[in-house]
Order: sequence, then structure tokens, then C-alpha cells
Amino acid sequence: MRDVSRLAGVSPMTVSRTLAEPGLVSEEARARVLAAVDRLGYVPDRGAGGLSSRRTGFVALIVPTLTNPNFADTAAGLTAAMRPRGYQPLIGVTGYSLAEEEVVLRAMLSRRPDAIVVAGMRHSPAARDLLARAGVPVVEIWDRPEMPIDRAVGFSNYEAGRLAAQTLIGLGATRIAGLGPERTGEVRDFRGEERLRGLRDGLRQAGLPDDLILHHGRAAGAFAQGAEAMAELLARGGAQAVFLVSDISAFGALMECQRRGLRVPQDVRILGFGDFEIGRQCVPPLSTIAVDPVGIGRRTGELLLGLIDGEAAAPVVVDLGFRLVLRESTG
Repeated sequence: MRDVSRLAGVSPMTVSRTLAEPGLVSEEARARVLAAVDRLGYVPDRGAGGLSSRRTGFVALIVPTLTNPNFADTAAGLTAAMRPRGYQPLIGVTGYSLAEEEVVLRAMLSRRPDAIVVAGMRHSPAARDLLARAGVPVVEIWDRPEMPIDRAVGFSNYEAGRLAAQTLIGLGATRIAGLGPERTGEVRDFRGEERLRGLRDGLRQAGLPDDLILHHGRAAGAFAQGAEAMAELLARGGAQAVFLVSDISAFGALMECQRRGLRVPQDVRILGFGDFEIGRQCVPPLSTIAVDPVGIGRRTGELLLGLIDGEAAAPVVVDLGFRLVLRESTG
């Protein structure tokens, strides 16, 4: 900082103010400081600055995977909302494991984040206690808990599953299947399970059987998982319509049908979730229940900025909902 001040011909305090609160510095002085910073390649020590400001400038973002484009889009939305205020996300990946989430959370807390964003509302007791005692704003995303730890931004995965049932029933199907990953073991997709629970209840309320809600494979949501689950369903006699908890697995199921010479939607209708790019481009294009991953990230960032600024009226739960997108895979 002293090198910058000498080159710019200003005091070290002016350099500090330019970098921390540029509005307090004249335009001419700010231009000189920034030119000196650029020439010297100076990077402020945020750790040292955090000792006095109690701000570190980063937000912990904990997601199950980055191979799912929707979580990457959420990170982009969060970054776009918070970057103008100098915040950047530090991303941790749990692999759908509650135990790993706890490990990632402890590592994040050791770096004193200014806020924590975590996907889902299911946590281990230890992780829930850590979040409750973090002393910074906490936002649970991609779900709609009745009683969030602090705040929540997302939608009801259960209601998305009910919509899937209503949609496929409305298209005339009476033999409807639901396909998702295994619900045993330490690695689980709880949000996908909620979608299948909603599907099951929707079928039961319509007086239809729910015996073809199957769980197959790990929670990674790979194409192969959908293909293998569809193969298992076909071994049991198949169904008129199928709901899969992700467009990724729905694409795999579609490919399995094509390998076996089954026509979609004439022989079986396929409905996915997430509105991924691959579902829009495959043949036939996938019908899906669409959410707004970028919007979830952006709204979370806006909510966090308000909480960091001490806004007491910030909403507890922000429900961004979802929408049905019908394409050729359901006819």
C-alpha cells in the first residue's frame, strides 16, 4: 500500500479509502490510485483487512455437485448479485453426502465467511448446530423448508412431484412410473426423494397405483443412472408415462428407449425436471418442470446483502416456484 501511495502521490489512507470506500475519494485521486494499483499489480490483503472490519469478503456456497448445470447457474446468479459489493463465493461440494457437508462446513467456518449458502434443508445434527451458531446470515436454497435455520430461497420439491402426477394423469396415463436414485446409504438426493414423494401422493389421490416408483443407482444423477432405471422399469413391464427426478436421468432413459426401439411419446411418455440444455436439444425434446437456477442465486445474493446491511424486514422464505414446460417427449 505504501508503494501504491508513493507512485500515486497520495497518502496511504487515501489508497485505503479508494479500495474500501471509493465514494469517499475524489475522482482524480481515485484514478491515480487505481492506475498505480494496475501498474504495480497490487492485490489488497483481505485477511488483514478483515481483522479490523470483521468482513472477509467471501460467502460460503455449499452445493452437492457442479456437474449439474443448475447448481453452476445458481453460483453464477449469486456471484452476479454480490460481486458489485465486493463479495465472492467460495464453493464447497458435498457429493450429496451429509457427512461431507459437515466437513465442508467446518472448513468454511474456519475461514470466517460473511454468510453461508447451502443447498437443501436436510443436514446432520452437527451441521445444523454449526449453521445455527455460525453468527452470520445462513440461506438454505433449492428447497422450501417450513422452519429454515435462518432464511430460505427456493421452491417446494414435493409440489413439483405432485405437478408431475397431475400432468401425466391429465395426458391420459393411468400406469405411471417415477424413477430416482437410491434412498438408502449415506449419499442421498433428498430433494429428488421429495419430488417422488409428491408424485406418489398425487397418484394415490387420483386412485392410481404407485407400485412403479423405483429407486436405482447413486445420487449423482448421471445419464447411465436414468438408462439403468428405465431398463429396470421395462423389465417389470414398463409404464405408459415416466417421471424422472432430473433431466439428466430423463435423457438417459430416453436413450434407453431408443436403443430398445421404443417410441417416445407413442409407446411411453417421459417427463423430467430442471429444464437442462440437453433436454431442449435432444430428439424428441424433453418435457420438464422448469426452475430458475440463476434467479435462485441472484435472489439469494440480494437477500444476503440486505441481511449483512442489517435489514430486519428481510423475508424468511422466498418461494420462486416452478413451471411446466411441455415438449414432444410427452406428446
